[in-house]
Amino acid sequence: MVVDGFDEADRAVDRLFHALADATRRDMLRRCVRGELSVSRLAAAYPMSFAAAQKHVTVLERAGLVTKERRGREQLVRADPDAVARARQALDALESAWRARVDRMTGLLCEEEGGQDAPDTG
Repeated sequence: MVVDGFDEADRAVDRLFHALADATRRDMLRRCVRGELSVSRLAAAYPMSFAAAQKHVTVLERAGLVTKERRGREQLVRADPDAVARARQALDALESAWRARVDRMTGLLCEEEGGQDAPDTG
C-alpha cells in the first residue's frame, strides 16, 4: 500500500532505506566508503552483468549514498558519509517516537494499577 501526502523528506528517507535494503548495494557502499572505485571495478566484484551493477550504483546515487564523477572513460563512485548520518537520524527519530509511546503506555498502566482498590484480605 502506498500512502499519498508524504513530503520530499519522507521520500528521501524511503529512497535511502530502499537502497540499503539490498545486500549487494550495502556491500557496494562499504567498498566505496573504503575508497573511490570505478563502476567497472565494482561490477567485477559481483557475479552480475555490468549493466546490473550500474543499476545498483544508480539506486545508491538516487538515495544520495554515493556520487559519481566521470574521469576520462571511467565513472568513479565515492560514498557520501553525510548520507549514512541521515539514515541514522531517521532511525533515531523512529526510536524516539516508539520510546515515547512505550513511556506513555507504561505511565497509563502505572496509573491504572495505582487507582485500583487493594484486595480485601481479611
